[in-house]
Amino acid sequence: MFRKVISIASVIFVFSFWTSSIGVFIPNLSSECFNCLCYVSTKCDTSHQCTGGYCGPFNISRVYWVDAGRVTLPEDDAERNHAWEDCAREFSCAKRIIGGYLSKFGQDCNGDGVTNCYDYMMINGNGGYNCRPPLNRSANGRRWLKRFDECRRSIPSLE
Repeated sequence: MFRKVISIASVIFVFSFWTSSIGVFIPNLSSECFNCLCYVSTKCDTSHQCTGGYCGPFNISRVYWVDAGRVTLPEDDAERNHAWEDCAREFSCAKRIIGGYLSKFGQDCNGDGVTNCYDYMMINGNGGYNCRPPLNRSANGRRWLKRFDECRRSIPSLE
């Protein structure tokens, strides 16, 4: 009985850790996966401002931010005109945007029966409403696939 209580407490602790870092628990969305998603987007350029309506190290658009739940920096107001840009440019806030989006749209995009970092990369590349098309159809998609492969090779736990 004591062992069962410790196991349940461990699960609650892990779940609490996940929920406090991004707001919800999302299977297989590890810190390594976040790093790869960031690398795929901008090579994780934390100085990246906004270009063509995409902001921050994850290259987040306003539409993505809205779909993610309009996450803001602490003490900010989602109704403020540039709240989304400020959050997208700040790494930990941008991670919460990504977490919100993936909690809404997370699914098995490549049909292998597992929802993992590759699927999250496909969701970010294709959008949450239609993540299944192969990314190799466009130059941008091929760049994302190349960067994801580079990142995955450097992090064995993503294999």
